[in-house]
Amino acid sequence: MNRISLTPYREVLATPGVKMLLLGGLLARVPYAAMGLSLTLYIRFGLDLGYFEAGVAGALFVIGSAIGSTMHGRIADRYGIRLVLALATVSMGAFWLSVGTMSYPVLLAVALPAGVLNLPVFVVVRQPLAALIPERNRRTAYALDSTLVEITFMIGPAAATSMAAMVAPTVIPLAIGIWAPLAGAFLWWLNPRTRAPGEESSPHDRPTRRSWMTGPMLAMFLVGVGATVALGGTDMAVISLLEYSGQLQYAWIVLAVWAFYSMVGGFLLGASRRELSPVWLVAILGATTVPLGLTGQWWLLALALIPSGLVCAPTIATSVDKVSRLAPAAARGEAMGMHGSAVTLGIAVGGPLTGWVVDNIGVQWGFAAAGAGAVLAAVAAGALTRVSAHPRDRLSASA
Repeated sequence: MNRISLTPYREVLATPGVKMLLLGGLLARVPYAAMGLSLTLYIRFGLDLGYFEAGVAGALFVIGSAIGSTMHGRIADRYGIRLVLALATVSMGAFWLSVGTMSYPVLLAVALPAGVLNLPVFVVVRQPLAALIPERNRRTAYALDSTLVEITFMIGPAAATSMAAMVAPTVIPLAIGIWAPLAGAFLWWLNPRTRAPGEESSPHDRPTRRSWMTGPMLAMFLVGVGATVALGGTDMAVISLLEYSGQLQYAWIVLAVWAFYSMVGGFLLGASRRELSPVWLVAILGATTVPLGLTGQWWLLALALIPSGLVCAPTIATSVDKVSRLAPAAARGEAMGMHGSAVTLGIAVGGPLTGWVVDNIGVQWGFAAAGAGAVLAAVAAGALTRVSAHPRDRLSASA
């Protein structure tokens, strides 16, 4: 019977090591959520440059993070997660503590490598969760983690904006330069395991990428891209639509309730044993985002966001869960890193794509662009789930 129950959450939180891991992830994600905005605020108001210049630096940092996520996942598989945490903690501190002293050309030169060496928070939390939690409760664990992600993205950007307005834009990088390394050091001390008992293997037993990079796995990466194209695009579309209608002062309410809907959806997913397809979820996310531009009032937009909001966290959580099942233990970190790269890539594409549509076609079409990206990803992912190199993968993909 597929009823809602708190039992899965109790079982997840009762697992040794999970509470501390989720706490470490929460602490690490607060500055992570504010990094892109802090660069924008510093370049725009600290260096007195335009949003285009800020966007270029931010894009380089995001591209670097996408590259680094996969790289760090592979390092974690081979040498352990502590090496990843040590590298990222030191580099994050060095970069963010010195941002306030950099000229724009210097910042532009180091933004990409700084992104590569940024803490791969999705890898360092979700790979250990797969090792700590049995498969039957893993989706609940990822749903809980996705809910915590929503909380951090409500706190981080709001705190960055407040500090920039009340103190100075140069204070935000300093705060990140202190907080982020402390969170990294906490996770380094925690040293969460990345393999479940019985999954340990020697480096010589590492499977080839071709053995697990099958159609269903690629489909989950596409789901990650499509979901965050819709999410990043919706952020931009909400701001542009409300600015156009003279209701920008209500944007924070709309975005906050949208995040709340996602938290509710994530909670319901984790409390149910019912299996949901990530491909169908990203299709629903896209389809319910497309018509949002037809709303005229901020309160109507807030209500219209309920369907898409409810499937935000579940889409990400179910795709991560599927990746953890499809990837062999010896390559799970790399697979998680690739999924993290896909999610980062979607965010990097969604905002600029929607912004271009708003500027060149019309403000009402921003949501349509964001939703269409998710729908196209769902169509491509659906096709890929039918392509498998091994019968086991086909069975897993249909579960």
